[in-house]
Amino acid sequence: MLELFTVISLTIVVAIIPGPDFAVVLRNALVGGRLAGVMTAFGIGLALAVHITYALAGIGLLVSQSILLFNILKLIGAAYLVFLGITMYRTASREMPADVKSAGMPPMKALRWGFLTNVTNPKATMFAMSVFLQVTSPETPLWTQIGYGVIMATGVFAWFVLVTFFFTLNPIRQAFARLKLWMERTFGVLLTLFGIGIAISTNSSRP
Repeated sequence: MLELFTVISLTIVVAIIPGPDFAVVLRNALVGGRLAGVMTAFGIGLALAVHITYALAGIGLLVSQSILLFNILKLIGAAYLVFLGITMYRTASREMPADVKSAGMPPMKALRWGFLTNVTNPKATMFAMSVFLQVTSPETPLWTQIGYGVIMATGVFAWFVLVTFFFTLNPIRQAFARLKLWMERTFGVLLTLFGIGIAISTNSSRP
């Protein structure tokens, strides 16, 4: 029971802390509509499932103990976030889609944005590893560990779905329409800064 409580608690804390995932979900939900936000959240959930899978397989432990591998992963993630941030900034506009269907963001594109943002995020890697290192032991049954992984991925997905539904309420979306250009540029700058921050963070010590 204590293990389960720890998994749920860590998942909630990690999910609600603003970061690249939150910025991408919020941007896509406000600009692309509710479906885009949900698909972005689904992509993040799938990416987290990838992290959980290799954590269970033991690959994550290798990454966590190798400065070189960790830094390679970190730089790949940083490069993607910078690219995504610049893309958001350059494509920002004052025009607001008339409705969700005309939002101009196909569901698969939204899913891809969510997936790549999370799967290249070294913090997500460390999140998955830290949970399993803290709450499981060699005696923990595999199916129990898989269950913890399902709780983690589902919990993060559910949180971002709630974020999507809240920020796509008509009053909020209408308020956003008046600030659309600057908010999109802000999202772009934030993601770029996230990426730069990851790239320049200390890499001389073990993660």
